[in-house]
Amino acid sequence: MSTLKAPLTGNLKIALIQIKAGSDKAANLLKVDKFVENAIKNSKIGKIDLIMLPECFNSPYAVDQFRKYAENIPNGETTNFLSNLAKKHEIFIIGGSFPEISLDKIYNTSLTFGPDGDILAKHRKAHLFDIDIPNGITFKESITLDAGDQATVFKLGSFGNIGLGICYDIRFPELAQIASRNPYNSFGMFYPGAFNTTTGPLHWHLLARSRAVDNQMYSVLCSPARDVEGGGYQAYGHSLVVDPTGKIIAEAGEEEEILYAELEGDLLPKVRSGIPVHYQRRFDIYPDISKSDVRVSN
Repeated sequence: MSTLKAPLTGNLKIALIQIKAGSDKAANLLKVDKFVENAIKNSKIGKIDLIMLPECFNSPYAVDQFRKYAENIPNGETTNFLSNLAKKHEIFIIGGSFPEISLDKIYNTSLTFGPDGDILAKHRKAHLFDIDIPNGITFKESITLDAGDQATVFKLGSFGNIGLGICYDIRFPELAQIASRNPYNSFGMFYPGAFNTTTGPLHWHLLARSRAVDNQMYSVLCSPARDVEGGGYQAYGHSLVVDPTGKIIAEAGEEEEILYAELEGDLLPKVRSGIPVHYQRRFDIYPDISKSDVRVSN
């Protein structure tokens, strides 16, 4: 059996900011600022290392609104806001996602910032949410959005590597497989996501636990809060954190909330040695996705 170094060095203390966004971008950013301030000030688990925001935290989640709210990266208002916020609090920030405009194309994009305010990673949603469930929901992001063309894996300071996806990306296990295996050996997949009240009850928990168990890593999902009064797209809520055994260790409700969790570095080696599927894959029978010709942004 081959051995790998511990994917997560030490414990990582995180806070997920489950909030709802309205039509006023400035008000949305001000809300993020206040929630982050409260998350850090009122933490019951000690000093927070990382803050995570939900998908589309600065704008409505609507096909006909993405272009209106789209910004340039790295010179846009939201990028500068998140950079300053990370630097102010000296923390990592996974900036949920927001609409990005580049060469007249619109992407659903997530940025991660280091404690110095620098951008560590940029992930453009690779799988667009185009679904049609009879008597459920019809939604087609591709009407407005273009898809990203890379998997995203990067180093989160001294803690180790993580993978990043956005919402619908979680339904495609290849991104987590790439992140979890050599040479990346990531300790977690982080997904800002806005499942709805149809798909959420069906698959939100199942997919989070599946990605965690399949790859023996943490999966972390941050959702917007539900906005019944505001109407429009209704997010499922239930931001959650799943450990490498598939156990849900933290879960929010449906309303605006700060969810705390601590990812334990000692747990991953125990899980991977106890049930060693991480080392028992038969690449003589099937291909190793992490060794294929994939485009990885890191």
